[in-house]
Amino acid sequence: MQYVKKDLGSYKLHMIKTNKFKTIKTRVCFRRPIKKSEITMRNILCNMFTQSSKNYKTKRELAIKSQDLYAATIVSSNSRLGNYMNTEITLTVLNDKYTEDNNFKDALDFLSDVIYNPNVEGNKFDDKSLEIIKSNAKTGLEGLKEDSNLYSVIRLLENMDENSPISYRGVGYLEDLEKINSSNLYTYYKKVLDKDLMDIFIIGDIDFVETEELIRNYFPIKTFKKQRAEYLIEQGKNRIRKRTIIEKEENNQSKLAIGCRVMGLSEYERNYPLTLYNIILGAGDDSKLFREVREKKSLCYYIHSVPNKLDNLIIIRAGIDKENIQKTIDVVEQQINLMRKGKFSKEDLNTAKEYFNTALDNITESESSIIDAYYMMELLGIDDIEQRRNKMAKVTVEEIVKVAKKVKIDTIYCLEGTNQ
Repeated sequence: MQYVKKDLGSYKLHMIKTNKFKTIKTRVCFRRPIKKSEITMRNILCNMFTQSSKNYKTKRELAIKSQDLYAATIVSSNSRLGNYMNTEITLTVLNDKYTEDNNFKDALDFLSDVIYNPNVEGNKFDDKSLEIIKSNAKTGLEGLKEDSNLYSVIRLLENMDENSPISYRGVGYLEDLEKINSSNLYTYYKKVLDKDLMDIFIIGDIDFVETEELIRNYFPIKTFKKQRAEYLIEQGKNRIRKRTIIEKEENNQSKLAIGCRVMGLSEYERNYPLTLYNIILGAGDDSKLFREVREKKSLCYYIHSVPNKLDNLIIIRAGIDKENIQKTIDVVEQQINLMRKGKFSKEDLNTAKEYFNTALDNITESESSIIDAYYMMELLGIDDIEQRRNKMAKVTVEEIVKVAKKVKIDTIYCLEGTNQ
């Protein structure tokens, strides 16, 4: 696998050459410092990219064009990266050697058309396309509570710090949805093109020179842009006493979400000991939480922990019966305290390192995962895969314990199922 990065001024082009896949994947990434008031607008814009364009005025016409390009696909998504909102538009197309000459070129032309030639008339997006997107968004927002797993985490983060970006609802807000129209959406679209930071990633069996020429041709952006904020969210002070919130909902299962702040980490601790700490604590069937809470005490249907390194958080989630809420919390607190005291075995550490190495191996099996890895290297200066493997092998018990002492439960949220 060969990697080449080109700084084209207004954006960076990342080309990854590999013959492991039959397809070529191109991902265009736009990002800007996050504002709560812009989240819903950005979600709508993200969906508009795959709804219509000037040359393909309906979703059906876009689908027909995709089939003409040997079942090429274009998908779009939004996510929050710490203090930034990130929008990705991804094209996947078969390599020309499996189709015909210039299919990749034509697919890039299609991608460029979707992004830079929207279905606009008189500085306004097409109202019909917009109403379809808004209607779908409204249905999703009104039914948010039906996704109890997502809703419980949203409510946890809102209760942890209502003024921090961690509390912003990535799905958006109904009150903001009502304010969006075809004119102000187009104004926002122009700001995204003019001011957002941008990266383009291409992975596949490609020629670097030819690919760069194609990208320069189809993405002729001249605006120079600079980073305006740090990605990492600095947490405030730990609570003197942890906060517990229980809300009731007509569900058959209660959803427990526990938010832990991780304060004062070095970059090395964030990328290595913290990762192993979380694997030992709650990632997978060999973790302490899974063994103690689910297997030994049968208190939950599932339990796992996930680190959010850009937010300096660990979130623990569990599905439980309401009579087991406090028992589960007690065992989770016990296991966190035992980690702080170094009460885990050498076997736990070795198993965690094997788990991590397997995850690294899996990265190379997916074009999307490879792009994700290089994107994090670009944004955050994370080590490459082999460096990560080598550094992780050297992490000690003492380093993990040092990190464990920085993990503090901040807020406990439970969506109690009243139908149990």
